[in-house]
Amino acid sequence: MAETDPKTVQDLTAVVQTLLQQMQDKFQTMSDQIIGRNILFYYLIVDDMSCRIDDLEKNIADLMTQAGVEELEGENKTPAANKS
Repeated sequence: MAETDPKTVQDLTAVVQTLLQQMQDKFQTMSDQIIGRNILFYYLIVDDMSCRIDDLEKNIADLMTQAGVEELEGENKTPAANKS
């Protein structure tokens, strides 16, 4: 038996507890890394979608301007040429 081998039940218990704690620490570290990556991934998706929505809104406004349509209060839209 090597000198680092546990010699008593208490030694074996301590070794097992240490191994379990190390495994728990590694699991927690990996879990934190995964969660951090997911948060970053979702942030990037939301940021990208926000930019796309902004671009879409600008393009719609440009198309409305080109078509001679102006947005009034609410959802009523009237061609600019028909205004008095």
